[in-house]
Amino acid sequence: MSELISGIQQVGIGVKNAQDAFSWYNRTFGLNVPLFDDVAEATLMTRYTKGNIRQRRAILALNMAGGGGAEIWQSNSPAPLAANFEPQIGDLGIFAVKIKCSNIEQFADKQQIKTSISPENKTFSWIKDSYGNQLQVVQDDSWFRPKGSITGGVLGVVIGVSDIDKALNLYQNVLQISELVYDKSGIFEDLKELNADKKHFRRVLLRKPMNNNGAFSRLLGNVEIELIQALDSTPKTIFEDRSWGDLGFIHVCFDTLDMDALKQKCTENGFPFTVDSKVNGETFDMGEAGGRFTYLEDPDGTLIEFVETHRVPILKKIGWYLNLKKRKTQRPLPDWMVSTMGWGKVKA
Repeated sequence: MSELISGIQQVGIGVKNAQDAFSWYNRTFGLNVPLFDDVAEATLMTRYTKGNIRQRRAILALNMAGGGGAEIWQSNSPAPLAANFEPQIGDLGIFAVKIKCSNIEQFADKQQIKTSISPENKTFSWIKDSYGNQLQVVQDDSWFRPKGSITGGVLGVVIGVSDIDKALNLYQNVLQISELVYDKSGIFEDLKELNADKKHFRRVLLRKPMNNNGAFSRLLGNVEIELIQALDSTPKTIFEDRSWGDLGFIHVCFDTLDMDALKQKCTENGFPFTVDSKVNGETFDMGEAGGRFTYLEDPDGTLIEFVETHRVPILKKIGWYLNLKKRKTQRPLPDWMVSTMGWGKVKA
């Protein structure tokens, strides 16, 4: 198999109140399908939680127009910590999440926010969620079932790195997000809203266009990863002295086509898995969903998750689940079947 990932499955967002955050993402972006709403203990993540087993509630919110989900993550015990500084663009880690949109001007007018022009000469907007997490609303053309919705789910992330060339080895070469949209250095007018238009950065935008590899590839759509390196300042680490599950963007998760092949390739390139749920059996119970999940660190310690999906809830009341474990093909599921995941939609 040439491709190892199909798209971004979700981005983990640590918040104080998952229900309130879900309501905001539902109301603002139409992320209105709670694919699962699960309370559990993160027993396999103690490597990144200072030895503590975090008790958490997680809601995976989807927009069936297309795109990845928001995994809204509330740590019940221990209480989640915020960074002791306000993250700035160029700081190490996931600085912002890219949300796809088909009409930026209309969205910006409704939200009463400004628009900017990216180095790709595309219109976009900056906006923060109800907990102060930075989001970038960007144009995209990969849609599943828009049905009048101008916004979708997650398209990508903006990641601060200390050395872009080292980071490219992971994101471009290993993960095959290989299309180089731009590689520019200097000062950037589109960072004015972040009070960073006088600072020098190197910026690289990578893109992986949607194709027909993976059961959910048509739903997940395109992938964009923007790497930002500060050139005239010393960046801070966004999660320094904090744990996975604390407040902010805790990971980006890719939908994985062949976990064993991915593990081998990552190891050969110096990015070994640091967490692998397979130690607890072939399929890890994720509450209402199931699969195999793994983690690795990028060169600056940013956590990257991979999930090979085995079971997805459709109609939980009657016990209807999609079971992908024995599926022999990586072609997309029929659109009607994927659409059934939206039957649990919650009105804003």
